[in-house]
Amino acid sequence: MVDTQWTHTTVLLQESIDAVVTDPNGTYIDATYGRGGHSKLLLSRLSSAGRLIAFDRDHEAVANAQALVASDPRFSIRHAAFSAMAHQADIAPGSVTGILMDLGISSPQVDDAARGFSFMRDGPLDMRMDPSTGQPVSEWLRTATTAQIAKVIHEYGEERHARLIAAAITLSTDKKIPLERTTDLAKIVASTVHGREAGQHPATRTFQAFRIFINDELGELDRTLAVAPDLLCAKGRLAVISFHSLEDRRVKQFIAAHSKEVFDPRSPQSLMRTSAANLKLKDLGRIKPSAQEIKANPRSRSAVLRVAERTAFPAERTS
Repeated sequence: MVDTQWTHTTVLLQESIDAVVTDPNGTYIDATYGRGGHSKLLLSRLSSAGRLIAFDRDHEAVANAQALVASDPRFSIRHAAFSAMAHQADIAPGSVTGILMDLGISSPQVDDAARGFSFMRDGPLDMRMDPSTGQPVSEWLRTATTAQIAKVIHEYGEERHARLIAAAITLSTDKKIPLERTTDLAKIVASTVHGREAGQHPATRTFQAFRIFINDELGELDRTLAVAPDLLCAKGRLAVISFHSLEDRRVKQFIAAHSKEVFDPRSPQSLMRTSAANLKLKDLGRIKPSAQEIKANPRSRSAVLRVAERTAFPAERTS
């Protein structure tokens, strides 16, 4: 069933479409359909010869997109993680004019308590983007050790109280009280973490960490970035919107690794450095939301859009 009660305000809408659409006759990929904000505007920029392929691993997003599938023959959607774009028979290397990735979660996912993403709404402690596969957070916590939980909270939530929170979670499960509800987890974290910065719930970083871990979000991002340049045609664009430093850092370093002969040697991708003749990308910079957008949609305040352009292929450079 298509959900109609949840709304979503698309972040950096005009900026991202302006950045990625360079040829109205081209083939484009919307890697994260969500509720279709980017896709609908992108389609409005295409000619009848243009084509848009969308991906989303959220079954509700795919169901929501069916009306657009039925009304616009230029549009199709696949129920899959966006790294699957490298394994589609109809997406050949060098054939894509633009790839848009809007990372993170959508407002409908957060606002629907049944999905288990929100520490403000009581629901099952799930957090899976695709509930048909993988394990919910509650199931993972039943068998995870204190060290494993602390590692996830520290690495994916950048939470300085990771060990204390992990110990409190383990103490609860050791008492044979399974953590099944979002509010139960939020209470444990709130009772453990004190002195959190103003305006942020104590459980914010822990919930982020568990969501990123259970959905392998950073792994998905890395796998997709690795194949994106080879899918793009010459002068094709890659545009990525991220919402926290873990994502943005990866995107920034990836673009640097493929667009600069010399870049930050601290980057884990420094071994990928190549000669100028073989660089795959040109860094077109970053864009942040305007003050007006942040005021209208506070969830956009941490967003960063980074854009890169595919350089000419070696044969084209020497011709």
